[in-house]
Amino acid sequence: MMDSSNLKIGIIGSGSWATAMIKMLTDNILAKEVFWWVRKPEDVTFIRQYKHNPSYLSAVEVKVKKSNISSDVKWIVQQCDIVVVNTPATYLKAALHGLTASDFEGKTIVSAIKGIIPDENQIVGEYLRARYDIPLDQIVAIGGPCHAEEVAQEKLSYLTFACSEEKQAALVAGFYASRYINTITSNDIIGIEYGAVLKNIYALAGGICHGLGYGDNFQAVLISNAIREMAYFVKSLDPQYRDINASAYLGDLLVTAYSQFSRNRTFGNMIGKGYTVQSAQLEMNMVAEGYYASACIQSIIQRFELKMPICNMVFQVLYNHQSASSEVAKLAKDFT
Repeated sequence: MMDSSNLKIGIIGSGSWATAMIKMLTDNILAKEVFWWVRKPEDVTFIRQYKHNPSYLSAVEVKVKKSNISSDVKWIVQQCDIVVVNTPATYLKAALHGLTASDFEGKTIVSAIKGIIPDENQIVGEYLRARYDIPLDQIVAIGGPCHAEEVAQEKLSYLTFACSEEKQAALVAGFYASRYINTITSNDIIGIEYGAVLKNIYALAGGICHGLGYGDNFQAVLISNAIREMAYFVKSLDPQYRDINASAYLGDLLVTAYSQFSRNRTFGNMIGKGYTVQSAQLEMNMVAEGYYASACIQSIIQRFELKMPICNMVFQVLYNHQSASSEVAKLAKDFT
């Protein structure tokens, strides 16, 4: 394992979650110098001058003296020993455009993306291995439960770092730990990545139900069924022991399903109230990963012939334009 004392870490992405991570890293004593890729050159100039992101989490003051900010992704990657990818999954390919396997050679790559690559239908760790030939033991996935808005307020939060080589996960976790961030390590990278994808779909389902007028009692039963469905899915794809009630699975599901900050719940709520997918997307300023994940997960469900009624309901509503009220009513009859 690398010595953390001289390592340089960088973030690829400039949304709310990436901005929250810049705050975490610059508040941490290990990260003496942080690198940050911001897509728009005008935003780079703005952040350097005014010390906050003009589009996301503007209340966060960026420690610009500790941050090297650039719109040149290749330069950022070249400077870093640890590269954290933190864009919406659907934009990851564009963010890494022009980079090759040699650019990532010898580096630890961290996925803070809770989504799935649409064109490839792969979780981020799988995509990074296939596209850039990165060894599995050099890939770390970050799980929650943790919302960017609460990080901005320095409310106590928890992050789980998963890698097949748990010492590598611990090394990355060391750059995030602080008085308001507690860290946990795991070797279940596949389960945590898929759990992070699925919880967005389930939060979207919860939002649809809320928009239709279902109450808290029903939501409790929905999420109880969702965690069992998640356990069934990840066990089918990767049959190893995992405690599905741990915070990286159940905890992340709960916060995404219930929190006022959950963009997936918000998106689903709009759908339940009668918005079209297109109108809901236009009204939201942030990407709801659950929308894109729904089609990808449905493909996997069909390939492995899995029974996933909640995921199926969301897919039918979003992509086959079925009535939300009818689909939820059918779903509710089978709940236990």
